[in-house]
Amino acid sequence: MSHTKLIDNIYKSILEAKGILENIIHKTPLDLSRTFSEMCGGKVFLKLENLQKTGSFKVRGAYYKISKLSYDAKRRGVIAASAGNHAQGVAYSAKMAGVPCKIVMPIFAPIAKIQATKSYGAEVILYGINFDEAYIKAREIAERDRLTFIHAFDDPQIIAGQGTIGLEILEVLPNPDIIVIPIGGGGLISGISIALRKKLGRKIKIIGVQSEAYPSMAMRIKGISLKKKPLYTIADGIAVKKPGELTSKIISELVDDIIVVNDDEIARAIFLLLERAKTLAEGAGAISLAAVLSGEIDVRGKKVVCIISGGNISMSTLMKILGREQVRLGRLLRLRGRLPDYPGSLRNVLSILSEAYVNVVDIISEKYDPRIPPSEAEIELVVEAPSKEKLEKLLKRLEKEGYYFSVEKP
Repeated sequence: MSHTKLIDNIYKSILEAKGILENIIHKTPLDLSRTFSEMCGGKVFLKLENLQKTGSFKVRGAYYKISKLSYDAKRRGVIAASAGNHAQGVAYSAKMAGVPCKIVMPIFAPIAKIQATKSYGAEVILYGINFDEAYIKAREIAERDRLTFIHAFDDPQIIAGQGTIGLEILEVLPNPDIIVIPIGGGGLISGISIALRKKLGRKIKIIGVQSEAYPSMAMRIKGISLKKKPLYTIADGIAVKKPGELTSKIISELVDDIIVVNDDEIARAIFLLLERAKTLAEGAGAISLAAVLSGEIDVRGKKVVCIISGGNISMSTLMKILGREQVRLGRLLRLRGRLPDYPGSLRNVLSILSEAYVNVVDIISEKYDPRIPPSEAEIELVVEAPSKEKLEKLLKRLEKEGYYFSVEKP
């Protein structure tokens, strides 16, 4: 089938999917962010798919795919492989359709995503350390048990379901200049690109974003090669080693550019979304905004839409990001010093901090490092940052009492 005919057929399915999904999914907000608009010099809109049922866009494609199965296929059941969001989308959709469901998830998938998938009634099988290994296992089970495999991205009906996002955007904002979309396997950007190209042609610029730990589509389409690639990423939802064959064809034809961002940029976007936009996003969900904030995309004077694709972040990851960003911004400081190792020593230091109205967030003690004299303990205090002047007075007061602390640089 030619590319043109394939794209035409998927577009027809997008229009059909919109009607089928009408009473199944949320029509998520398209929010104009004054904060990010001022930061970037353009009008920045956030398509909040983190507010979608199951916490991500994945339910769109999953439900449309299951709705198109034959009676016999529905009776036998479905299976999928996923790091989390597709798992929940398939599990929820199967439950809504009354279809038996199995999900294979990597063993390191976030606990919250595993529990959520089980809560929708799916049987969860933990296998492999990443999506690709879970995918192979799911395919084996599908063949053995004659189940319908619901692919996370490389399927025309999955792509069509995700493409309904593009139609929703145009209902609110008929003439966006740029749209920025996360890429894992490529299903989301393929569907949205087909919808937007059919409606707007080349008037809109479509840009995909990947994590530098998993730049598979950027390597395939653009030939990007990273000298040193991280082993892991906080954007686990798009940690896909091998992009789809179908999605690669669509992206190579319809997408203008693919850029790569790092975990520091993603963490900053997660933090800013929560603090400034009161929006909780996971790593894959925040990566589109991370790309815009990085300055790699020229959005000055333009209307740009960022797809916030999901909000299913683990609480431990979120806590780490919030603390880390506050340290980076200088809102939290680490004070490191050595104390005599006898009862009451730490209490005296904390008393001095209390008198200076300094809030202690965390205390870390080290006594067993051979480099530390046996009569001493090394203490690290994480504190909410006072003003520079108050901090200098505090350090002098501590020094006067015999406690020598220094400020650790982030």
